[in-house]
Amino acid sequence: MNDLRKESVTFVKVDESGEGQRIDNFLARHLKGVPKSHLYRILRSGEVRVNKGRADPSRKLALGDEVRIPPIRVAEAELKPVTILPKGGMRLLDHVLYRDDAIIVLNKPAGIAVHGGSGISLGVIEQLRLELPECRFLELAHRLDRETSGALILACKRSALVKLHDIFRENKVNKRYLALVKGQWKTPMQHVRVALHKYLNADGERRVMVSEDGKAAHTIFRLRESWSNFTLLEAELKSGRTHQIRVHLAHTGFPIAGDDKYGDFALNRELAKQGLKRMFLHAWRVEFLHPLTNEPLVIEVPLPVELQHFIDRLQHAKSA
Repeated sequence: MNDLRKESVTFVKVDESGEGQRIDNFLARHLKGVPKSHLYRILRSGEVRVNKGRADPSRKLALGDEVRIPPIRVAEAELKPVTILPKGGMRLLDHVLYRDDAIIVLNKPAGIAVHGGSGISLGVIEQLRLELPECRFLELAHRLDRETSGALILACKRSALVKLHDIFRENKVNKRYLALVKGQWKTPMQHVRVALHKYLNADGERRVMVSEDGKAAHTIFRLRESWSNFTLLEAELKSGRTHQIRVHLAHTGFPIAGDDKYGDFALNRELAKQGLKRMFLHAWRVEFLHPLTNEPLVIEVPLPVELQHFIDRLQHAKSA
């Protein structure tokens, strides 16, 4: 049985693309195809070092940190096959909303993670690198959940990425989402300021909970349309916490339709029978200054067909 992967110690300097990233996710990016169980094993054993010190899996990296990655010898049989996403021959380049030599704004389809994981599939960034081999630099400026569709910004130059990180950190990107929630929301506009804490569940999956000890999070919700059992809301992010919209809505008693982590699971099963087989959360609008030219950019993305069809059904039932 042949061993795979690198057979010597590697030292990696953390640049802007890795700044703020957890060490376990950083390793997954640099050691594609290596099982997560193996990554956690070398972290626990102290073989991975950050600035010559041991690193907890949850440690976040800082710009300029030096990461020691030990020799990795993983048996070929342990590696899972890689399947290129998206399925069905779909090209992500066909979903580009805006592109120049500095940035790409993509209409990300639902069901595709922005990063590949555990060697099972390629995510958006890996797929685009395959489709754009001429782009020597291509990195995500921010993230969307796997089941969230809509506007996703990527940088084609390091200078653009650094500036994009700055404007995201300074909250100079206006991001708007559309979410269909269970129940009748009455308030035209409501601010939700609830701190969020990120953790890993027993299966090692990322989850978020409301906690006074968490990080501050602020979402503005605006009422767009209501029906007898559902409400369409516009969500404006004033902070960028993981699963922020989903957890804020679940906390207020209005879970997102189709949310398989924080939603109403019985309702989700019924909605799947009616044709809504995904989470109804869509990044429909993004407004920001171009990172290199300062040109104002406003990009809007209509609802995907499957979400619009469900809205049309609700409207038809309302007018009947």
